[in-house]
This record gives sequence, structure tokens and C-alpha cells, in this order.
Amino acid sequence: MTDKKLTRSFRLTGLFALLALTGLSSCEKVIDINLNKSEKKYVVEAIVTDQSGARVLLSQTKDFEDNNNFAGVSGAVVEITENGGATTTLSETTTGVYEAPALIGSTGKTYSLSVKVNGQSFTAVSTMPQKVNLDTIYITDEFLFGDTRKIVNIEYKDPPGRGQYYRFVQYLNGRKETEIFVQNDEYTDGRNVTNKLFYFPDDDEDNRKIKSGDQVRIEMFCTDANVYKYWYSLYRSATGESQATPANPVSNMKGGALGYFSAQTSQVKTMIAP
Repeated sequence: MTDKKLTRSFRLTGLFALLALTGLSSCEKVIDINLNKSEKKYVVEAIVTDQSGARVLLSQTKDFEDNNNFAGVSGAVVEITENGGATTTLSETTTGVYEAPALIGSTGKTYSLSVKVNGQSFTAVSTMPQKVNLDTIYITDEFLFGDTRKIVNIEYKDPPGRGQYYRFVQYLNGRKETEIFVQNDEYTDGRNVTNKLFYFPDDDEDNRKIKSGDQVRIEMFCTDANVYKYWYSLYRSATGESQATPANPVSNMKGGALGYFSAQTSQVKTMIAP
């Protein structure tokens, strides 16, 4: 039996601009928004995968009227420690980007992140879940809002036992799309799953519509529950589904930073649109 699910998605026009609107702390409080000058907060986006390389982006929030360019922060000490194992210090490769190319994560292992910068310390913990295989991707024509669009379909087999969390990222001709697609197995536990990755470009964004001959790449990440909550809360805020203050994503970071740390499995499939 195959379950066809509409993956939750929304368009993210600028993560750093979105995060700049919130005063999120690690205890998930809702903070009133002040669109004027506000206190700068650090933003951490950190991943370790079962592929080669760990990467941490460290930046600061910007004021509402500022541009969305990455405001990288240099000079931090960034470390990732495997529970019961070694500690790896990441090297700053460019402003605000810290990497450890040789660090490869393992499913079932728990990893701790430590970021120290300008007298402040931020930490987070994430456990890498089992890897679920992305079986296939294909494209169908769907009639949406008076227009026929090519939509990517993905298929995978959810393993028995609740507690699987997924995130999908779509690239069109090498450009990362701005929708966020997240899924859990609340209604698909142990089943064959087909998801349609619906996206909603504006009328004047023809280059974001999939056309015959375009290259489409899909990345599939299996994450832990806390990371899923981060992306799902971001989705709810952006779409107005949440009663909370907009742009107030749940974070697994401790110490006052925004963002997330994810130990995740990763896989990619690529195709040419028919």
C-alpha cells in the first residue's frame, strides 16, 4: 500500500532576515517583535552527516531594513564531540564558515556541538537516526491555480516503528529552492510513501518553474525529533499556522543563540525533467 502525502512546505526568502525578527531563547519562549534596531543575536547552523564533512555557519542577526547577505562571524572556537569518542575542532575556511572535511558521522551516535565566541558559549546535542533510503524521484504534471506545473515526486519506504523525521531540499539547475519540505511518520509508519514536493513561484519567477530539460536534484535528510521541530515550527510561523509570534522557530541551541545543530543522514538523487 502506498500513501500519497502532501509534504509540508513553504517559501523561505531569507533565513537570516527571518531570524532577525525574533528574540528566541533556548526555552522556546515567544518574544514580541521590534522591527527597529534590536540586539544582535548569534545564529548557528550546524550539520554533521554520514557523508564526508561537517559544517557550521556562524553569523549574527540583522536589523529589519538590512539586506539578507550572510553576516559571518570570525574567530570562534567550534568543536563537535562524538559521545564516548573524539572531539574534532573545526577550521574557519572563510568568514563565519567552519568545516571539518574528515568528520563522518554514524547512525545511532550522539554528537555535541560547542561554539565559543566573544566570551559567549553555545551548545547543542543531536543524535543521528537510521538512514531511510530514497528509492526514486520522478516528475508529474499537476494542475495548480489555473496553471499546469511539473512537480517532483519522491518515494521511500518508512521503516516500522514511529519516530522517523525527514527533510527534503530541491535544487533546480544547481540553484537551491527556497521552499522547505518536512515530513514525519505519524500517519505513514511502516508504509511505502509518495510525497509531492509542491512549490509556488511567483508569476514573474519563470526561472523557478521546472521545464523539460531542466536538471532537478533532491536531497533527503533523516533528522532527529528536535531538528524536525525546528524546521516545522519555521514552516508554521511562515505560513501563519501557528498562534505564536511569527518567525519564532524552536531551537535546540542552548546559551541564547538562534539556529540548530543536526546530526543527519544525507542522500541525493538527480534527474532531467521530461
